Amino acid sequence: MAASAPGPVPVSGRRGRLRVADRVYARIAARAAREVQVGAWPAGRAKGVPPHVSVAVPGSTVTVRVEVELPFPADIAGLARTMRAAIAERVLSLTGTRVSDVVVVVEKLVGAS
Repeated sequence: MAASAPGPVPVSGRRGRLRVADRVYARIAARAAREVQVGAWPAGRAKGVPPHVSVAVPGSTVTVRVEVELPFPADIAGLARTMRAAIAERVLSLTGTRVSDVVVVVEKLVGAS
């Protein structure tokens, strides 16, 4: 049996494209948001429903909208900032796609006790 010669090596710039499904971006963003949400609750036990995430991919960036329930009392603005940063960093590090905007919608404040 003769060994076959290796195929041609693709020239840089002609390798093809990678398309990440919208649901992958949404799951990554939801996981990052949930981690921030859990950290905001006393004893790390989040109450309420998990974050609801929707994404749009207009071109080469991702826009994320996340709806969450947060504890009361809490620094809502600080948690929203932390959540935006965590989502943008996680999506970029796992997919290589830049996040152009993260909108955090606080649906409900839940008593922490």
